[in-house]
Amino acid sequence: MVYNSIYWFISKEIYMNLQEGDKAPDFTLQDTTGNIVTLNELSGKKIVIYFYPKDDTPGCTIEACEIRDKYSTFKEKNVVVLGVSAD
Repeated sequence: MVYNSIYWFISKEIYMNLQEGDKAPDFTLQDTTGNIVTLNELSGKKIVIYFYPKDDTPGCTIEACEIRDKYSTFKEKNVVVLGVSAD
């Protein structure tokens, strides 16, 4: 699945429209285990960021399965994979 543009929600009212190949803005988010992840700490690494609407939903499962099925390829190429949902 390839997306040509994504929207980064900075707040409920402000967003950025990014095109494929644009540099992503820095972010700080908490992962599912409570660790803080920032884009700056991943500097120099290849990163795949995928967005899904909500955990434990059909949309989540479809996207996550596709990433899971290709995860060994990402890992072999030292690619960090991040999934982001609103919840």
